[in-house]
Amino acid sequence: MRNRFSKKTNREAAVAGQFYPAGKNELQNQLRQLFESAQPELYKEKKLQAIISPHAGYVFSGGVAASAFNQINENTKYKRVFVLASSHRFLFGGAAVYTSGNYETPLGEIEVDTRLLEKLIKTSDLFVVKPEAHEQEHSLEVQLPFLQTKLGNNFLLVPIILGTNSAGDCKAIAAVLKPWFTPENLFVISTDFSHYPNSADAKKVDKNTADAICSNRPQKLLAILDENKKAGIGNLATSLCGWTSVLTLLYLTENSDFQFEQIEYKNSGDSEIYGDKNSVVGYHAIAVYDGDDSMVITRTEKKEIIEKARHSIEIFLKSGKKGELIKPVSNGILNEITGAFVTIYINGKLRGCIGGFAQEKTLNELVQSMAVSAARDSRFKPVKTEELDKMELEISVLSPLKKIENIDEIELGKHGILIRQGYNSGTFLPQVIEKTDWDVEQFLGHCARDKAGIGWDGWKTADVFIYEAVVFKENEHWQRL
Repeated sequence: MRNRFSKKTNREAAVAGQFYPAGKNELQNQLRQLFESAQPELYKEKKLQAIISPHAGYVFSGGVAASAFNQINENTKYKRVFVLASSHRFLFGGAAVYTSGNYETPLGEIEVDTRLLEKLIKTSDLFVVKPEAHEQEHSLEVQLPFLQTKLGNNFLLVPIILGTNSAGDCKAIAAVLKPWFTPENLFVISTDFSHYPNSADAKKVDKNTADAICSNRPQKLLAILDENKKAGIGNLATSLCGWTSVLTLLYLTENSDFQFEQIEYKNSGDSEIYGDKNSVVGYHAIAVYDGDDSMVITRTEKKEIIEKARHSIEIFLKSGKKGELIKPVSNGILNEITGAFVTIYINGKLRGCIGGFAQEKTLNELVQSMAVSAARDSRFKPVKTEELDKMELEISVLSPLKKIENIDEIELGKHGILIRQGYNSGTFLPQVIEKTDWDVEQFLGHCARDKAGIGWDGWKTADVFIYEAVVFKENEHWQRL
């Protein structure tokens, strides 16, 4: 059908009625049942970066797929979802993108990020426009109703069909995609595992393959696939039909601190209705989390934090009263209990800086409260209503405090410090050092004397803590959300 956003032609559902129900109500009912029996969300506090999900008919692999998609927090918002699927019908170099229109399923239309896809085409010859590779390909399409159930239609789809059989192509494709492999985007990797051995053999082969994937080592996966091929396992046609898509993922994650988790495994022999233990296809659900312990705050979250701080200040200056607390839009960093400082500049000059460390308030609550306090910081002239258009905000979101025993642990520019002795305490944010030429001992001395009030050498007998901060300003360029 015609795309409501343009005159381009949408990619209509091709396998509805075969791999999954064609009727909207019937499909929604099946998805609801699949999610109800699926494995629950494993980590609420970790950033889900990618999932590996099977692509067979829902009666066979739908439960495992639901377990993969169940790792998406229901309140998380992703800007884009990249779906990487290996072609079952065409063999060609590189990867085919779809720029002719949007994708459709019985659950509605999903907007394709054609602007990004056109950028990929211009960046590398490996990305080609090949609509025929998408027209009947089931491995990408079957993932979409799960995404729509978890995320609605509120994301941009980046559909990519890999037609290559070259590991080198996979590595090059990953290099092009790397700038978008960020917390604001989700990657869905479509693949089944072993094809057609008996159930017992499938379980062994699929475990070895999954372990190789979770090693986060591309060469390990390639070696295991080769071993599986040479092992003489009866009727084994392939041990990973979407191996090029999975390999591309590993080239994206290698040499980085990503955490792989095996969520659920089944094979088609486990199907209550059609199960045949003598010839099966294996299905794994695997989740990939950002293993970096440092805080990650998306552009969307930064924008929301800044807007809430400014709104709180405006309400207070215009009414003399604090406004009602605005609830967070998503279930991300704003709902976490963490420290934050709000800094106010008027015409580039400091006019207030107030904050606090993690105690009982969420970041959402703390920012709205501290913004008002910063506007009336007693060390400066109170901010006036007529200065709002000259005001620039800076937000510092703080990591948990870490007590140190040796000042060599302090990295200037990276760490802020908190010095505490009895009822006296003082802190310097990490960015303070940018405006000085202090060394570590001067950093400590100024904080002890000027902030904590315990004298220049007071830090030597006090408790010293370090922390990191994610710092962002109001005038940063916010990309399209």
